[in-house]
Amino acid sequence: MEFRLLGTVSVDTRTGPLPLGPAKRRSLLAALLLSANTPVPVARLTDSLWGEDPPPRARGVIQGHVSRLRALLTGAEAQAYGVELVTLGDAYVLRVPETLLDYQRFEELLMLARQQRSATDTVRMLDDALSLWQGPALGGAFTEGPLQAAAHTLEESRLATVEELARAYGNLGEHHRAASALRAEAVAHPMRESLAAALILALYRAGRQSEALDWFHRTRRLLADELGIDPGHELADAYALILRGDPRPGPASAGGPGTAPPGASRPGTGPGTSSTGPGPAAGTAAAAGPPRVPAAHSPSVAPHPTDLLPRAPRGFHGRGAELAALTRAAAGEAPVCLVTGPAGVGKTSLALQWAHHNPAAFPDGRLFADLRGFSETGEPALIDVLREFLLALGVAPRRVPESVSAAAALFRSLTDRRRLLVVLDNARDSATVRALLPGGTDCVTLVTSRNRLEGLIASDAARPVPLGTLEPQDGTALLAGVLGEERILAEPVAARRLAELCGGLPLALRVTAARLAGRPQWTLAGLADELADERGRLTFLDVDDTGVSAALRLTVQQLPADAVRQLARLGHHPGGHFDPYTCAALAGTDPVAAAAALERLGSAHLVTETAPGRWVLHDLVRLYARGLDPASGAEALIGVLDHYISTALAAADTAEPGGEPCFVLPEDHRSAAVRDFADRAAAMHWLAAERDDLARAAVAARSARLHDRAWRIILLQWPQVVWRVRDSWAPLLELALDSARAQQDLYAESRVLNLLGWVLTEEGRTAEALALLERSPGLARRAGDRLGEATALINLAVVQAGQGELDRALEGCGGAVALARQEKDRHTEMLALQHLARLQLVAHRPGDALESARTALALGPEHEEAARRSLLLAVSGEARLALGEEEEGVLLLDRAAEEAERAGYDEGAVRALEALLRVSARADYLTRHAQALGRLTDGG
Repeated sequence: MEFRLLGTVSVDTRTGPLPLGPAKRRSLLAALLLSANTPVPVARLTDSLWGEDPPPRARGVIQGHVSRLRALLTGAEAQAYGVELVTLGDAYVLRVPETLLDYQRFEELLMLARQQRSATDTVRMLDDALSLWQGPALGGAFTEGPLQAAAHTLEESRLATVEELARAYGNLGEHHRAASALRAEAVAHPMRESLAAALILALYRAGRQSEALDWFHRTRRLLADELGIDPGHELADAYALILRGDPRPGPASAGGPGTAPPGASRPGTGPGTSSTGPGPAAGTAAAAGPPRVPAAHSPSVAPHPTDLLPRAPRGFHGRGAELAALTRAAAGEAPVCLVTGPAGVGKTSLALQWAHHNPAAFPDGRLFADLRGFSETGEPALIDVLREFLLALGVAPRRVPESVSAAAALFRSLTDRRRLLVVLDNARDSATVRALLPGGTDCVTLVTSRNRLEGLIASDAARPVPLGTLEPQDGTALLAGVLGEERILAEPVAARRLAELCGGLPLALRVTAARLAGRPQWTLAGLADELADERGRLTFLDVDDTGVSAALRLTVQQLPADAVRQLARLGHHPGGHFDPYTCAALAGTDPVAAAAALERLGSAHLVTETAPGRWVLHDLVRLYARGLDPASGAEALIGVLDHYISTALAAADTAEPGGEPCFVLPEDHRSAAVRDFADRAAAMHWLAAERDDLARAAVAARSARLHDRAWRIILLQWPQVVWRVRDSWAPLLELALDSARAQQDLYAESRVLNLLGWVLTEEGRTAEALALLERSPGLARRAGDRLGEATALINLAVVQAGQGELDRALEGCGGAVALARQEKDRHTEMLALQHLARLQLVAHRPGDALESARTALALGPEHEEAARRSLLLAVSGEARLALGEEEEGVLLLDRAAEEAERAGYDEGAVRALEALLRVSARADYLTRHAQALGRLTDGG
């Protein structure tokens, strides 16, 4: 006895198949077999047989079918095979050995096939598995709802098995058999991309490259027409493999059908064919099918494919990801591939490298035009470009139209049914490109431009392939291609340094290599030292009529005046990145105008947007920009410094709204637009993200003797310093201290000493901290800064307590509380009470500590001062523990840890959890402590 679902639903016996009767009964049997040996509720059976619209007597109908099935099985002596149809309450179960189920045997053979080491055994078992199929799954049943899903699942398994069988044939080198197995399924399932991809590869590896390419384009057109989509990665990758000319395993690569022995001449080579390498020749065109006969109204067409490509680039290195991206982009219908990037990044080299590496994909020819969109000689007339294309396609000179529109129409008509590559190099705008687009759906247009050409993306679905600078290893490889491996290996460190100083820009690297090649007595290290001096770097990167400055000049000369002015001011920016607010401050404009200028500069690839609203400038572009208007440097620097001061002040006020402003603005401060910070998280994020640039700005301010700006920019980062106190802030604060002293500003010196002393304390540099902090209260008093004096007393008390001078520390904190109350400053009072409570706890006065903490907590609203609240709750918890109130203490400490964790205050979380672990070894406390400590160690 055998139960079949892989085909018509049936039960085979020694005397023949059982007469199952109507489709509903077969559906019922299928539903029971799919859940063999498992109870199937009547409700699920109802759903399987009728879906959402069952008849009123559905249960009775099911009972009747079950009764008839049971009688049929009994009559066929099913019990002798261990088969039984049983009623279990409101469900039925068909008990049947899995060996009698064809789909179970199918799955078992699949599993065994995958375990075989021999490809021959794998093929045999997969063949056996597929032989169990006798038609579409669940044939003769109503495949609605669950049964439809089951039939689909079984069919998917069968198709996947066919693909496995084809791979097994491929492992044996039997690619013709693989193609035969796949073709019928690919015809039956034309939308299944994995089948099409497998068939394409099998045909290619069988030496049938033309068929493979035809099948790809057939599938691509079908996907576009039926679904409006391009091929997915699997199909595009198969196409790319053929275009790359990857080795074909099996008989085809060993000189079998479809190949020629090494050195054999190709049919059609000779006068009039391309000599640029393995480009399209007559033999290639023949392989793609019979030659097309021109339409009666068409001009005469050349008998061989044309090739206008310049020679392939020499010394091309890297760019594997971009080449693959181009191949994927070229897999669409009538694709327009858009290679964009800054001047000198190697766009033309990439385009030509890809074009030369894929000749078989374009049996009807390859056209090329330099549109000179960024050239001092000006752009060629469109009619001249079209005339060259038409002549190359075989149009007689007298038949070339005189108008651009007529010539473009003829070009589209001639290319309508061809596989042609059109390379349009150095395009300036989208309109120029549109007039030169071919008409065929199998044609590929490859455009390069320094501009983003977003209009072409919008109108013609151009696929952008942005090109960035080279990684250092690819840069050194490019140098080696010109200078030789020996010279690079002799100075590997200097070679890498040269690649970095050239900013990974291929043009700069080639100029550098040219200088070294002509001067064998020069060392790489010597030239690297010359390039390290920014003042002369661009001069060294120009040679004859080629160089970085010349390339950038051609880009800049096409910009509007406001964009050029913005670029010039960006050259004086001391930071590494910028946003519209920073740009506005540099140029003395507003953020809206600055954003528009940035978009224009970004479109020309003179600046790069690394994140929404966040831009960077390549080092060589920065040096060039600085030379556009050197006299504006001082004005631009002051503008951006004052912008940073205003923005940092707004961030500090948002992050710590109860805090006292650190200072008044400089007298000659220039007002600028300042971003709004929605909440503390946004302000802290800005301070963290801008830390490096704020440090660079402070250094630039000190170098320009703008000391009043330098210490302010640093000191305003105090919320971030407090939040990440152990994050190496001391060098920056020492710079602020130097600037404060250079300006002889007692207020600034005292404030910086306070913060620096506290940082040194947290870093364990107690003696240094004490030496600084002992001077701070007096400086603040002389400056009339009573709140600064209170803060100084607090920080000094912490150090004194660490030195064992607990009484002096308690006295200092008490004085700080009094000063804060006199000034009616709740923020400073809360800070002083927090430290006083901690010291009272150390002095074994838990009752006083608890009272101080309570007073402090009452001063601040719950939604503010997250870090301080956490510390005060921790002190309260430890005080409760010291008073013997363990349950209350644990609750307070747990709450302190949770608040610190929620606020991202890892140091506070570590402190609270350490206190908890002294009284409890709970696993979750250990885990949370380890996690918080890990975050703190990693820098958060």
